[in-house]
Amino acid sequence: MKYYVYLILSKNCNKYTSYVGYTNNVRKRLYLHNNSKGAKFTKGKHWLLAYTKQYKNKILAMKEEYKLKKDIKLRSKIKRDFINNN
Repeated sequence: MKYYVYLILSKNCNKYTSYVGYTNNVRKRLYLHNNSKGAKFTKGKHWLLAYTKQYKNKILAMKEEYKLKKDIKLRSKIKRDFINNN
């Protein structure tokens, strides 16, 4: 089964908040986040999908999710690219 690492953004007062996760169904997961059924941190906000990357299995996706959560420079670059293109 394929898994995905994703980064979503929420804008509040010209400031973007990001959240990183992994899933096997990005569309469903984004729907859950936007309907307050996702992670506790994401409740009550409107989220936009800024980044996804596909992996062969859950273990690889989990490892990459962890790396992305720790890599502040890469998360910042993804945010900037998304904001500049939208």
